[in-house]
Amino acid sequence: MSESQNVEHHYRSGSTRQELEGAALPRFLQRKQGLHWDGVPVPHARLEDLSEAAVDRFREEARRSGRLDGALLAEPTPALVDWLHLRERSHLKRAALLLFHPDPEVFFTGAYVKIGFFRDNVDLLYHDEIHGDLFTQVARTIDLLSTKYLRAGIRYEGIRRVESFPVPRSALREAVLNALVHKDYGAGATIQISVYDDKLMIWNPGQLPPDWKAEDLLEKHESKPFNPDVAHAFFRAGLVEAWGRGIDLILADCRQAGVPTPDLGFKRAGFWAVFRFPADYPVPTAIDGGGS
Repeated sequence: MSESQNVEHHYRSGSTRQELEGAALPRFLQRKQGLHWDGVPVPHARLEDLSEAAVDRFREEARRSGRLDGALLAEPTPALVDWLHLRERSHLKRAALLLFHPDPEVFFTGAYVKIGFFRDNVDLLYHDEIHGDLFTQVARTIDLLSTKYLRAGIRYEGIRRVESFPVPRSALREAVLNALVHKDYGAGATIQISVYDDKLMIWNPGQLPPDWKAEDLLEKHESKPFNPDVAHAFFRAGLVEAWGRGIDLILADCRQAGVPTPDLGFKRAGFWAVFRFPADYPVPTAIDGGGS
Protein backbone atom coordinates (compact mmCIF):
# COMPACT_ATOMS: atom_id res chain seq x y z
CA MET A 1 0.00 0.00 0.00
CA SER A 2 1.40 3.39 -0.95
CA GLU A 3 1.89 6.19 1.56
CA SER A 4 -1.04 8.11 0.03
CA GLN A 5 -3.32 5.12 0.63
CA ASN A 6 -2.20 4.48 4.20
CA VAL A 7 -3.81 7.58 5.69
CA GLU A 8 -5.53 7.69 9.05
CA HIS A 9 -8.21 10.28 9.74
CA HIS A 10 -8.88 11.58 13.23
CA TYR A 11 -11.00 14.24 14.92
CA ARG A 12 -10.85 15.67 18.40
CA SER A 13 -13.83 15.33 20.78
CA GLY A 14 -13.07 17.29 23.92
CA SER A 15 -9.72 16.02 25.13
CA THR A 16 -10.02 12.76 23.21
CA ARG A 17 -8.55 12.10 19.76
CA GLN A 18 -10.74 9.66 17.83
CA GLU A 19 -9.97 7.70 14.69
CA LEU A 20 -12.53 7.85 11.89
CA GLU A 21 -13.21 4.69 9.93
CA GLY A 22 -15.97 3.01 7.97
CA ALA A 23 -19.10 5.10 7.37
CA ALA A 24 -18.01 7.68 9.97
CA LEU A 25 -15.35 9.13 7.65
CA PRO A 26 -17.59 10.26 4.76
CA ARG A 27 -20.10 11.65 7.29
CA PHE A 28 -17.34 13.66 8.95
CA LEU A 29 -16.05 14.98 5.61
CA GLN A 30 -19.58 15.96 4.58
CA ARG A 31 -20.06 17.93 7.81
CA LYS A 32 -16.74 19.71 7.29
CA GLN A 33 -18.07 20.88 3.90
CA GLY A 34 -21.40 21.99 5.40
CA LEU A 35 -23.24 19.04 3.82
CA HIS A 36 -25.49 16.38 5.29
CA TRP A 37 -26.29 12.84 4.15
CA ASP A 38 -29.86 13.41 3.01
CA GLY A 39 -28.88 16.54 1.06
CA VAL A 40 -26.61 14.70 -1.39
CA PRO A 41 -28.00 14.67 -4.97
CA VAL A 42 -28.63 11.39 -6.78
CA PRO A 43 -27.81 11.93 -10.49
CA HIS A 44 -29.76 9.00 -11.94
CA ALA A 45 -33.03 9.64 -10.01
CA ARG A 46 -35.83 11.26 -11.99
CA LEU A 47 -38.66 13.51 -10.86
CA GLU A 48 -41.21 11.34 -12.66
CA ASP A 49 -40.11 8.37 -10.52
CA LEU A 50 -41.66 9.95 -7.43
CA SER A 51 -45.03 8.73 -6.19
CA GLU A 52 -47.82 11.25 -6.77
CA ALA A 53 -49.78 9.48 -4.03
CA ALA A 54 -46.97 10.21 -1.56
CA VAL A 55 -46.75 13.84 -2.69
CA ASP A 56 -50.54 14.18 -2.35
CA ARG A 57 -50.37 12.71 1.16
CA PHE A 58 -47.80 15.35 2.05
CA ARG A 59 -50.04 18.06 0.56
CA GLU A 60 -52.97 16.91 2.68
CA GLU A 61 -50.92 16.74 5.89
CA ALA A 62 -49.38 20.16 5.21
CA ARG A 63 -52.81 21.63 4.45
CA ARG A 64 -54.11 20.38 7.81
CA SER A 65 -51.04 21.65 9.66
CA GLY A 66 -51.33 25.15 8.21
CA ARG A 67 -47.55 25.30 7.82
CA LEU A 68 -47.60 25.78 4.07
CA ASP A 69 -49.51 28.34 2.04
CA GLY A 70 -52.45 26.88 0.13
CA ALA A 71 -51.29 28.46 -3.12
CA LEU A 72 -47.96 26.67 -2.86
CA LEU A 73 -49.67 23.36 -2.15
CA ALA A 74 -51.62 23.81 -5.38
CA GLU A 75 -48.41 24.12 -7.37
CA PRO A 76 -47.31 21.14 -9.52
CA THR A 77 -44.94 18.63 -7.96
CA PRO A 78 -41.70 20.08 -9.45
CA ALA A 79 -42.40 23.49 -7.88
CA LEU A 80 -43.26 21.92 -4.51
CA VAL A 81 -40.12 19.76 -4.55
CA ASP A 82 -38.03 22.83 -5.32
CA TRP A 83 -39.65 24.86 -2.53
CA LEU A 84 -38.79 22.08 -0.08
CA HIS A 85 -35.16 22.30 -1.35
CA LEU A 86 -35.21 18.66 -2.41
CA ARG A 87 -33.39 19.25 -5.71
CA GLU A 88 -29.93 20.52 -6.47
CA ARG A 89 -30.03 21.90 -9.98
CA SER A 90 -31.81 19.11 -11.89
CA HIS A 91 -30.88 16.30 -9.47
CA LEU A 92 -33.15 14.99 -6.72
CA LYS A 93 -31.61 14.82 -3.28
CA ARG A 94 -31.60 11.63 -1.23
CA ALA A 95 -34.29 13.15 1.02
CA ALA A 96 -36.71 13.44 -1.92
CA LEU A 97 -36.35 9.73 -2.65
CA LEU A 98 -36.90 8.76 1.00
CA LEU A 99 -39.93 11.00 1.29
CA PHE A 100 -41.68 10.44 -2.03
CA HIS A 101 -40.28 7.45 -3.93
CA PRO A 102 -42.55 4.35 -3.80
CA ASP A 103 -39.53 2.11 -3.12
CA PRO A 104 -36.60 3.96 -1.50
CA GLU A 105 -34.80 0.62 -1.11
CA VAL A 106 -33.93 0.80 -4.81
CA PHE A 107 -31.46 3.48 -3.74
CA PHE A 108 -30.82 2.83 -0.04
CA THR A 109 -30.42 -0.64 1.45
CA GLY A 110 -32.42 -1.15 4.63
CA ALA A 111 -34.74 1.85 4.18
CA TYR A 112 -37.69 0.12 5.83
CA VAL A 113 -39.04 -0.88 9.26
CA LYS A 114 -39.16 -4.34 10.85
CA ILE A 115 -41.51 -5.24 13.70
CA GLY A 116 -41.39 -8.54 15.58
CA PHE A 117 -43.18 -10.05 18.55
CA PHE A 118 -40.83 -12.06 20.75
CA ARG A 119 -41.63 -14.44 23.56
CA ASP A 120 -37.97 -14.09 24.52
CA ASN A 121 -34.79 -12.98 22.74
CA VAL A 122 -34.71 -16.23 20.73
CA ASP A 123 -38.38 -17.12 20.21
CA LEU A 124 -39.85 -14.88 17.47
CA LEU A 125 -43.60 -15.55 17.18
CA TYR A 126 -44.45 -13.31 14.21
CA HIS A 127 -43.18 -10.28 12.35
CA ASP A 128 -43.94 -7.66 9.70
CA GLU A 129 -41.97 -5.44 7.35
CA ILE A 130 -43.14 -1.94 6.40
CA HIS A 131 -41.88 -0.64 3.07
CA GLY A 132 -42.57 2.40 0.91
CA ASP A 133 -42.09 6.14 1.22
CA LEU A 134 -41.47 7.55 4.72
CA PHE A 135 -45.01 8.89 5.12
CA THR A 136 -46.36 5.41 4.41
CA GLN A 137 -43.87 3.87 6.82
CA VAL A 138 -44.95 6.20 9.62
CA ALA A 139 -48.67 5.51 9.16
CA ARG A 140 -48.34 1.73 8.68
CA THR A 141 -45.91 1.27 11.57
CA ILE A 142 -48.11 3.09 14.08
CA ASP A 143 -51.22 1.32 12.79
CA LEU A 144 -49.65 -2.15 13.03
CA LEU A 145 -48.26 -1.53 16.50
CA SER A 146 -51.63 -0.27 17.74
CA THR A 147 -53.81 -2.96 16.15
CA LYS A 148 -51.64 -6.08 16.08
CA TYR A 149 -48.72 -5.85 18.50
CA LEU A 150 -50.04 -3.96 21.56
CA ARG A 151 -53.03 -5.15 23.55
CA ALA A 152 -55.27 -2.58 25.19
CA GLY A 153 -56.10 -2.75 28.87
CA ILE A 154 -59.84 -2.35 29.30
CA ARG A 155 -61.76 -0.70 32.11
CA TYR A 156 -65.27 0.68 32.45
CA GLU A 157 -66.29 4.12 33.63
CA GLY A 158 -69.97 3.59 34.25
CA ILE A 159 -71.20 1.98 31.03
CA ARG A 160 -68.42 3.48 28.95
CA ARG A 161 -65.63 1.12 27.85
CA VAL A 162 -62.19 2.74 28.10
CA GLU A 163 -59.11 1.23 26.41
CA SER A 164 -55.57 2.17 27.39
CA PHE A 165 -52.32 1.00 25.83
CA PRO A 166 -49.06 0.31 27.67
CA VAL A 167 -47.39 3.00 25.54
CA PRO A 168 -49.53 6.10 24.94
CA ARG A 169 -50.32 6.42 21.26
CA SER A 170 -48.94 9.98 21.20
CA ALA A 171 -45.62 8.82 22.71
CA LEU A 172 -45.48 5.85 20.33
CA ARG A 173 -46.10 8.14 17.36
CA GLU A 174 -43.35 10.52 18.47
CA ALA A 175 -40.88 7.67 18.99
CA VAL A 176 -41.55 6.22 15.52
CA LEU A 177 -41.23 9.66 13.92
CA ASN A 178 -37.96 10.32 15.76
CA ALA A 179 -36.55 7.01 14.54
CA LEU A 180 -37.47 7.67 10.90
CA VAL A 181 -36.29 11.29 10.87
CA HIS A 182 -33.00 10.73 12.71
CA LYS A 183 -32.03 7.37 11.20
CA ASP A 184 -28.64 7.04 9.53
CA TYR A 185 -29.89 5.70 6.20
CA GLY A 186 -26.31 5.30 5.01
CA ALA A 187 -25.77 2.50 7.53
CA GLY A 188 -27.74 -0.02 5.44
CA ALA A 189 -29.67 -1.31 8.48
CA THR A 190 -33.40 -1.29 9.17
CA ILE A 191 -35.26 0.30 12.07
CA GLN A 192 -36.10 -2.66 14.32
CA ILE A 193 -39.05 -2.65 16.72
CA SER A 194 -39.16 -5.60 19.11
CA VAL A 195 -42.30 -6.19 21.16
CA TYR A 196 -42.38 -8.51 24.18
CA ASP A 197 -45.00 -9.33 26.80
CA ASP A 198 -43.58 -6.64 29.07
CA LYS A 199 -41.82 -4.08 26.85
CA LEU A 200 -41.41 -2.47 23.43
CA MET A 201 -37.93 -1.71 22.08
CA ILE A 202 -37.09 0.56 19.15
CA TRP A 203 -33.59 0.35 17.69
CA ASN A 204 -32.61 3.03 15.24
CA PRO A 205 -29.23 3.05 13.43
CA GLY A 206 -28.79 6.74 14.16
CA GLN A 207 -26.01 9.02 15.32
CA LEU A 208 -25.78 11.69 17.98
CA PRO A 209 -24.46 15.10 16.93
CA PRO A 210 -20.72 15.49 17.56
CA ASP A 211 -19.85 15.98 21.25
CA TRP A 212 -23.37 14.99 22.39
CA LYS A 213 -24.08 12.21 24.89
CA ALA A 214 -27.34 10.29 25.38
CA GLU A 215 -27.96 12.20 28.62
CA ASP A 216 -28.07 15.47 26.67
CA LEU A 217 -31.34 14.34 25.09
CA LEU A 218 -33.02 14.42 28.51
CA GLU A 219 -32.19 18.11 28.98
CA LYS A 220 -33.27 21.20 27.06
CA HIS A 221 -31.43 21.00 23.74
CA GLU A 222 -31.48 22.49 20.28
CA SER A 223 -32.90 20.67 17.29
CA LYS A 224 -30.11 19.02 15.28
CA PRO A 225 -31.77 16.43 13.03
CA PHE A 226 -29.47 13.93 11.37
CA ASN A 227 -31.53 14.37 8.19
CA PRO A 228 -32.52 18.07 8.11
CA ASP A 229 -34.21 17.95 4.69
CA VAL A 230 -36.39 15.02 5.79
CA ALA A 231 -37.10 16.80 9.09
CA HIS A 232 -38.10 19.99 7.26
CA ALA A 233 -40.67 18.15 5.13
CA PHE A 234 -42.06 16.37 8.19
CA PHE A 235 -42.28 19.71 10.01
CA ARG A 236 -44.21 21.32 7.14
CA ALA A 237 -46.54 18.30 7.21
CA GLY A 238 -47.20 18.97 10.91
CA LEU A 239 -45.71 15.64 11.99
CA VAL A 240 -42.74 16.93 14.02
CA GLU A 241 -41.70 20.11 15.76
CA ALA A 242 -38.54 22.13 15.09
CA TRP A 243 -37.47 22.80 18.66
CA GLY A 244 -35.79 19.57 19.76
CA ARG A 245 -38.80 18.66 21.92
CA GLY A 246 -39.40 15.10 20.70
CA ILE A 247 -37.92 13.33 23.72
CA ASP A 248 -39.58 15.79 26.12
CA LEU A 249 -42.96 15.11 24.51
CA ILE A 250 -42.50 11.33 24.83
CA LEU A 251 -41.58 11.60 28.52
CA ALA A 252 -44.44 14.01 29.25
CA ASP A 253 -47.00 11.79 27.48
CA CYS A 254 -45.88 8.74 29.47
CA ARG A 255 -46.01 10.61 32.78
CA GLN A 256 -49.46 11.98 32.01
CA ALA A 257 -50.70 8.47 31.19
CA GLY A 258 -49.18 7.11 34.40
CA VAL A 259 -46.91 4.61 32.65
CA PRO A 260 -43.12 4.19 32.95
CA THR A 261 -40.99 6.61 30.97
CA PRO A 262 -38.69 4.92 28.42
CA ASP A 263 -35.03 4.10 28.90
CA LEU A 264 -32.95 5.88 26.25
CA GLY A 265 -29.37 5.22 25.21
CA PHE A 266 -26.83 4.43 22.52
CA LYS A 267 -25.55 0.91 22.12
CA ARG A 268 -24.29 -1.25 19.24
CA ALA A 269 -24.02 1.64 16.77
CA GLY A 270 -27.55 2.84 17.28
CA PHE A 271 -30.13 4.46 19.51
CA TRP A 272 -32.39 2.41 21.80
CA ALA A 273 -35.72 3.50 23.23
CA VAL A 274 -37.13 0.89 25.64
CA PHE A 275 -40.73 1.29 26.82
CA ARG A 276 -41.43 -0.98 29.81
CA PHE A 277 -45.08 -1.82 30.30
CA PRO A 278 -46.98 -1.13 33.54
CA ALA A 279 -47.08 -3.95 36.09
CA ASP A 280 -50.82 -4.43 35.57
CA TYR A 281 -50.55 -4.74 31.78
CA PRO A 282 -52.50 -7.87 30.70
CA VAL A 283 -50.35 -10.75 29.42
CA PRO A 284 -52.37 -13.24 27.36
CA THR A 285 -51.92 -17.00 27.63
CA ALA A 286 -51.82 -17.30 23.82
CA ILE A 287 -51.33 -14.88 20.97
CA ASP A 288 -52.77 -15.28 17.52
CA GLY A 289 -50.28 -13.19 15.63
CA GLY A 290 -50.01 -14.51 12.13
CA GLY A 291 -47.20 -12.75 10.31
CA SER A 292 -45.85 -11.65 7.02
